This record gives sequence, C-alpha cells and structure tokens, in this order.
Amino acid sequence: MTEVQGELLTGAVSATLYYPWRWQGKTAAIAYDVRGGGPSLLLLPAFSSISTRAELDKLAQGLAQRYRVITLDWVGFGESARLAWRSRPAIYRALLKDFVQDVVPEVAGLVACGHSAGYALELAAGGEVEGLKAIALVAPTWRGPLPTAMGERRWLYALLRWLVWTPLLGQGLYAVNAHPAFLRWMMGRHVYSDAAFITPDLMQAKHHTTQAPGARFASAAFVTGGLDPVQRRTDWLDLIELVTVPKLAIAGQQTPPKSGAEMEMLKAMVNMQWAIVPGSLAAHEEHPEVVLENLRPFLQEHLGK
Repeated sequence: MTEVQGELLTGAVSATLYYPWRWQGKTAAIAYDVRGGGPSLLLLPAFSSISTRAELDKLAQGLAQRYRVITLDWVGFGESARLAWRSRPAIYRALLKDFVQDVVPEVAGLVACGHSAGYALELAAGGEVEGLKAIALVAPTWRGPLPTAMGERRWLYALLRWLVWTPLLGQGLYAVNAHPAFLRWMMGRHVYSDAAFITPDLMQAKHHTTQAPGARFASAAFVTGGLDPVQRRTDWLDLIELVTVPKLAIAGQQTPPKSGAEMEMLKAMVNMQWAIVPGSLAAHEEHPEVVLENLRPFLQEHLGK
C-alpha cells in the first residue's frame, strides 16, 4: 500500500499520473490516466511486448462521457517501470490489488483485455472490492502464446524465459522477438484482423515500446506462460464461476482458432453475456466503436448513468 502522487483529474484526459508502487522493498512508478466523471471504471490493457494503455484510448474516450475512466500500464509494460524483476503472477496480483485500494477504491466496473482478464477475475472473486458491480472481458486469455501454440511444455518455456532474462544472450534473443519484421508478422497473424490497420505510425509506436530498457523481462514472462494467472482450463472456468457480479465477454471474429475456442467456452457460463465483434486479439484497439456498442448497454444496466 502506497500513497498516491498527484491529484486525480476529471474532464479531459489528465497528464500522465504515476502511482509509486512498493514491492518487496523496491518502488516502481506505475503510469496511469484519468478521464471523465461518474462511477469509476478501471480499464486494463492486454499483456504483450507491444501492449500499452494507449490501446485503450478510444474505449476510454467513449466511456468517459458517462464514467470516470482510469487506464494503467502494467509494471514491465508501456510507460510504467520496467525493472529487472523475475516477472511472475504474484507481482501482478499485488499491483492490481494495491492500485485499486490506493487509487480507485470506489471502482464500480472493470474492463480487462487479453491476459488482464484472469487478474481482474481474481480480484473480483476475492471479494475485496465491495462496490464492484460488473466486469467485462475483451478477448480474454488465460494461457500465454507459447503454451497455447505448442502445448504444455512448461519446463522448456521456463528455460527459455531464464535465457531471455540473462545478460547478453537474453538481450540478443529478445532483439529477434522485437525486430520490426517479426513484430509485423506477429501483429498481422494474431493481433489485428486487417493488415491495413498496421500503418507505419502504428508500427513505429509498437516497436518503440519494445525498446525500453528492461522490456524483455515482463515480455518474456508473458510469451512463455510465466504470467498465466492459472495453469489449467478447469481452474480458469472455476475462477469465472466464482465471480458473482454480472459479466460480459467480447471476442473477435478473427481470433486465432486455439484462443477463439477457449473464448467460445464462456458462452455457456452462468451470469455471462456474450458478444462477437470484428477483429482479433486486439479488437478493442482495432474496432473500438463496435466494442463500445456492446460495453455501453452492459455497463449502463449494471452501473447506471
């Protein structure tokens, strides 16, 4: 638990604010923005080497007409501190819990994208957010890219993660993963559904965020499954069932088949609304207007305004 620096603003987007989060004797500056006024919504970006809170800008702008909208960069990503930590789920659970407690204790709704979904669900299931009324999951995933693509070889992925975390060799391995050619291939194959969306400006911004000092630590953890909030599908489905507030899951029509099949399972969950929108794993960034069309009525029903 840490004191918050800066004043929370309403109206237009604030200047970037920083939450000085303490973890095991170290302080990490967590970047976040605040927009609008009304019931508080916390928007959580996906995890990946190219993910930042900027991918939520259009959603945040649309929702800020009715709500006080907070978006953050996870530690190790975006403009937040990228410390040389052995990134693991315990860090992200603690960050989310502390951020809500210190910055937005009155949070009424959560909108979690990609791998953020599991952490948002764990927070909701813990019962520590008394005023939480609804949670929306956009392209939710629970298993990292390598375990999804290549199966449960966790020992191998742990070894690869360790190699990327080492000096010199790790920097070289990460440089391959962050090369513009590889990023473009990955973005076109898994992240976005329309190649025309991947403009030179977008490529420049995505490549830039991969080049921050220390970027390889959290990125390697995510890719190798080291940030998976759960290890088994049954645990994932059990976690969703533990959350009693109304839930909405939104999936992209062009989501890669293995990830899409996992999302499809949520259709049958109790107290779960389901929506399909254009796009892939970053539908919230590529097609924010359609995602908003599904978010607005759900949030208005359960949060008011």
